[in-house]
Formats: sequence, C-alpha cells, structure tokens
Amino acid sequence: MSAIAELPANANSPPARPVWLQRLSALDNGQRLRLGGGVALLVAAVLVALMLNRQPDYKVLFSNLSDKDGGAIVAQLAQMNVPYKYTEGGGAILIPTDRVHDIRLRLASQGLPKGSVSGFELTETNRFGTTQFQERLNFQRGLEGELTRSIQSLASVQSARVHLALPNQNGFFREQQKPSASVLVSLYPGRMLDKAQLAGIVHLVAASVPELEPTAVSVLDDTGKLLSKSPDGTDDKGFDAQQLMYVQQIEQMYTKRVMDILEPVVGRENVKAQVTAEIDFSRTESTQEQHRPNQNAEAGAIRSQQVLESSTNQADPAPPTGIPGAATNQPQAPQPAVAPINGPNPAPGAAGASKAISNSKRESITNYEVDKTIRVTRGNSGQVKRLTAAVVVNYQNAVDEKGVPITKGMTPEQIAQMTALVRESIGFNPERGDSVNLMNTPFQADNAKAEALPLWKQPETLELARSFAWPVGIALFAGLVLLGLVRPAIKALVPPPPNADGSPQQPLDALEAEIPDRPALTAPGDLTPEQHRLEEARALARQNPIAVANIVKAWVNGE
Repeated sequence: MSAIAELPANANSPPARPVWLQRLSALDNGQRLRLGGGVALLVAAVLVALMLNRQPDYKVLFSNLSDKDGGAIVAQLAQMNVPYKYTEGGGAILIPTDRVHDIRLRLASQGLPKGSVSGFELTETNRFGTTQFQERLNFQRGLEGELTRSIQSLASVQSARVHLALPNQNGFFREQQKPSASVLVSLYPGRMLDKAQLAGIVHLVAASVPELEPTAVSVLDDTGKLLSKSPDGTDDKGFDAQQLMYVQQIEQMYTKRVMDILEPVVGRENVKAQVTAEIDFSRTESTQEQHRPNQNAEAGAIRSQQVLESSTNQADPAPPTGIPGAATNQPQAPQPAVAPINGPNPAPGAAGASKAISNSKRESITNYEVDKTIRVTRGNSGQVKRLTAAVVVNYQNAVDEKGVPITKGMTPEQIAQMTALVRESIGFNPERGDSVNLMNTPFQADNAKAEALPLWKQPETLELARSFAWPVGIALFAGLVLLGLVRPAIKALVPPPPNADGSPQQPLDALEAEIPDRPALTAPGDLTPEQHRLEEARALARQNPIAVANIVKAWVNGE
C-alpha cells in the first residue's frame, strides 16, 4: 500500500488564480471560440440598441424649395458634415433639432435659399452714395416683395410674383401716366381661386399702390391663363367655377325632387335618379324696329303742314322792232307819254299800249307721322335650356301562389304613371327638348359584406409593429446569444456544488466521476488515515493544479 506524505505549503509558490480563470483555462479551443463570439455579438447588439435609442430628433430646416435651391442647400450641408434627410415626396429637408437655428443662420449668410422673398428690409441696407433712381428701385422691389408675401399667405397659392410698373411722376407733364401691376400665381395641385379670391388679390394690389386702379391689375396663373378681368373691359364670359357650381345645384335640386316623389312609392333603396341640366349662360340683347303699312290720309296723323301761294301781275312790254344791228341796239330817247292823264286807257292794240300778264302759284307740303315699333330684348344668363332625367326603379317584392317571396316588374300602367310624376316634378317642357326615361329592372344585390380586417392586417397594428421591430428584434437576438453561447460558457466557469463530504465536485474529472463502487473498499465514512490523506491530495490537485505540478516537477528534478 502506498502512502502520500503531507506536503507543506511552499512559501515561494505563486498565488492561486481565481476559480473562473482556472475554469476558463480548462476550456478547450471550441468552447473558448463560442464564448468569445457570444460575448462579441452581445456587445454589438447592446451598442446597436444604444445607437438607435440615441438617434437625434429631426426638424424641418426648409420646406417648399425649388430644385435649384434644394440642391444648393444639400451641397452646403454635405460640406458642413451635417446629417440630413428628406420627407416623403421631397417637400422638406430635415436636420437634427439642436442644429436647426445654427444651420439656418449659416446658410442665410451665404444667401441660401435664393428663392426667398425680400421685402422692405432692402431699404435698410442703403449704402453711401445711393442715387435717387436706386432708392426708387429698392422701394419698388420692397413693395413687390411685401405684396408677394401677402399673396403667398393664401391657402391655395403656392408661390407668387408681383410686377409693378410705377411711372415717374413729373409736375411738368399735363397728363401723368397711371401705374399698373401684374401678378403671377402658382396654385397647389387640385386647388383653384374663385371670383371672390381673385377680386381680393386685385384690390389688395390696387390699395397698396397709390393711384392704381383695380382695372389696371392683371392676375395670371402658371399656365398663362388670365384669371382676372381684362383691362380693356372685354371680359371673357367663359365657363368658370361659379357657373359649374350653379349647374350642380340645379341638377341636385331636380334630382331631389324626383327622389322625394318616388321614394314613398317604391322604397328608399329601390330608386336611382340622375338629372342633367343644360344651362345657357350667354347674354343676348336684340333690338327690333317695325314699320306698319301706310294708312289713308284721313286716318293718318299730320305731323307738319306747309302751304305756299304766290301770284304776279305785270305789263308785257312791246316787243323789240327794227333791223337787228348796232343801230337798233342804241338806247332811244324817252318817248312822250301817249296815255292821257285822266281818262281810260287806250284800247288794246292801240299805239303805245302794252299787254298785262298774270301768274299764280300754290304749293302744299304735308308731313304725316310714320308708325314705328322699337323692341329691345335682353336675355338673362343662367336659364335652363334643356333637362334630361334618367330614373331606374327596382323590381317590386311579392309572393307567388306557394308563398315564396319573389320580385316582379311593374305593369306598363304603373311605369306610365311614374313617368308622368317625374315629368311633373321637373317641369317637363317638350318645346325646349326635355326628355324623361324611366326604366324598371332588378337591382344587383351586393351580398359581399365588408369583412373586418384581422388585427394583424390593420394599419395601426402594422405601424406599431414597424415602430417596435428594431427594439424587439435586437432584444431577441441578444437573448438568443446570451442563452445559446454566453450562458453555457459561463456555466462551465462556475464550480459545481461540493459533495456530501464537503469536497468539491469536478465534473470534468472523468476518472473521479467514473470510479465504480468496489465491494472490497470500505465506505466513505470509514476511511483510513492514508486514504484520507490521499483524498486531500486529490482535492489539492483539483483546486490548485499549478502548485501540484510545480511540486511534481521539483520531485522529478530531485530537489
């Protein structure tokens, strides 16, 4: 029987290492690789979670930028090493919240964005030596900028530009030129300006410029269409939003009339009606002048009458006698009177007597009133030119001879009665071409009910899952790494619980764990002193294998 003597503790031996370090050194290469990989993955998961949680909040830096300004701002942000991102659709640029104001000031010092509108702040930077023309130009630019800001504050206007034509006022001119203005607006998609808003823009510009008439303000959209009234007064009476709204109101009114009169008869869900109204928005003006046939003189009304009468009595002088020539054309001496002063005239044909001639004239001018009828007709706009109604009525519910519910159509008499009701309700007028069409047909029943979306398909659930996807995924990954790789390695480092006799248990010691019970040996409680010292030596070898190895090495060397 061999005996092992008690070995005194060597004072020069190195101190014992911690148990976890001894356990780590006892692991093989595969276990060490798995332990190191698990720890590395766990540390990486923790770092990613911290980075995601510490992601800075982003705030809008600029919005509604043009492509040119947006590209210049992005280039400057990249040059300044500022993280940025876009909103959905690229409508705004986002940067970290704590750097918004600093970046805005730095970009403003570089003149970005260039599309920003400048107002009367232009007049605050006047330099020494500014001429009167430059001052007037800066004032005009500032006024245009202020008007642009006011117009862009409207909900429907995306951007605007204002051009003012301000002539130079001179007291030496007898007729001063009047100012004028032009406004170019760009609207948001799907929006439009009604007449009230256009009138508001026109009067806003006209009231901001002295002596500017509202008729001298033109408003255009980005397509070049004139929205305001033309300055020359020739307004385009085309189809606008107000007319479209009026047509819709007329059609809805007639449709409601048809539904109100048929629903009590056939049921609420058993009739569908549509009424189309053709409205005449043209304004007509006609002048007619009519003359009746001439009437007789007695029935005619005399307007004016003029009568002229004249008569003349004169003596016919004696015809000239003698031979024509120069001698006979000489004036003769006056002849003495041959007629007696008192007494009758000499008889006709007597010597020295002349013939008496009498002429009379009478003229009459009568003006009668002419019958004339002048008729001026002005047609109002918005008159109903034609109505067209289409009505569909569902089959009626009934039961057959066996009591089975069925649907059947209406009789021709019922259809005629309903058609007459529809005509009366819309004010049917055959002279203007109105038409009514009533159809009786079974409706297609929609049996497919809208099924409720399951919880996992609802948008709220999907959005919540997206928000928790990264944190939950990282937590699950860290848990798998911890349970699959780190925990087995740490468990291998922890010493097993001691045996019943107080001695530590070594699970890796296959020889100790696989010692069979031999009947010749005594029970553990009846150990001899040699066996007890042997067990202590084994325990010392298990607890401090380096020290035991040094002792064995000293034995071998013969020290």
